[in-house]
Amino acid sequence: MNPFTEKAIQIIKSIPQGKVMTYGQIAKVAGSPRGARQVVRVLHSMSANYNLPWHRVINAKGEIVIADEESAYSQKVMLKEEGVKFLANGRVDLKESRYDLNVAEEDWI
Repeated sequence: MNPFTEKAIQIIKSIPQGKVMTYGQIAKVAGSPRGARQVVRVLHSMSANYNLPWHRVINAKGEIVIADEESAYSQKVMLKEEGVKFLANGRVDLKESRYDLNVAEEDWI
């Protein structure tokens, strides 16, 4: 496993209940600021094997972007059950629910 993937997995696992992170935010902390699509790949291929809280990862606009309607609905339900706040337009309230790591960035990079 490459270092970026290992770091991304650690970061995703660290997202607490009731909080979300964006694909780009995870990529930046993992050391690849333009690696949001790599985070998508990690989630798609490794969520089950590493028991990742995939539902806590959204896009930078606060949107759930899973194409499959049923999975997108499941993600929204899981987030609401954890207390994630949504705006009237259906997007996650990033001001309220975004998780910012309180750990020094060099610990993750």
